[in-house]
Amino acid sequence: MVKDSEACVRLDSVGVEFDDERLVANAGLVLIATLSRRLGIGRLVEEAVRLGKRTGAAQLGRKVLTLIHAIAAGADSIDDTEVLRSGATEALLGHKAMAPSTLGTFLRAFTFGHVRQLDKVLGEAIGRVWAMGAGPGAKRLTIDIDSFVGEVYGRLKQGASFGYTGVRGYHPLLATRAGTGEVLHVRTRKGAANSGRGALRFCEELVARVRRAGATGEIGLLKVVGESGVAAGVRRISLATSLYRAAMSSLIAAATEVKGQGTFGYLERTAASPDIASYLKS
Repeated sequence: MVKDSEACVRLDSVGVEFDDERLVANAGLVLIATLSRRLGIGRLVEEAVRLGKRTGAAQLGRKVLTLIHAIAAGADSIDDTEVLRSGATEALLGHKAMAPSTLGTFLRAFTFGHVRQLDKVLGEAIGRVWAMGAGPGAKRLTIDIDSFVGEVYGRLKQGASFGYTGVRGYHPLLATRAGTGEVLHVRTRKGAANSGRGALRFCEELVARVRRAGATGEIGLLKVVGESGVAAGVRRISLATSLYRAAMSSLIAAATEVKGQGTFGYLERTAASPDIASYLKS
């Protein structure tokens, strides 16, 4: 604090401190913490995740809640979870915030099977949220499915590798509900994974999950690429890349006929506009 307004103070000699135990920098966490308690996330984790005798197997629910709340507060690394232990933030959470070192030990204990156990927690949580009235019910449910590259910097991270973007990282599949952005399903993949790797199985799991959660209406999946086939229970899947290839193939065929034979019989082999309109309505 500078008390004399006329004093000349060098900027590099001024320090900023946060040392009042009564203050909270992320008061909005109270909403997320309340929802977490209402959904019983901590208990769900305790029931679903089994780390056996591995180091870090105690207090699983509290550790997962700490990670959830830290991410909501802007943390993007294990060290950043320390933000929950500043000021009076911990009092808003309803649980003790675990130390970053403890969380690191916990996460290193996970195998792929344990990740699948956490995946079960996500599915059950979605069902509970939708049962409270946030679900689509009998209305059409549109889901956006896409992949993205999550960049990482550590060379020893398991599965991290260079993909088509030339960036070291992971290449997961992500399914979100159109209109709300809520995450419905996610699957981590190696950075070098092809865009369509595991897409069909992913869609089948996704559809089964939202059906169990209470979605009884039509389901539309957008941006599904890479694998052929239709997931059970889905009426329509939009394949943008496939439609583009089909259209361009027809254009090339027509151009080849005009150039080579001087004819344009392509139109005689295509469907009439009324026929196309009738298909789109069905």
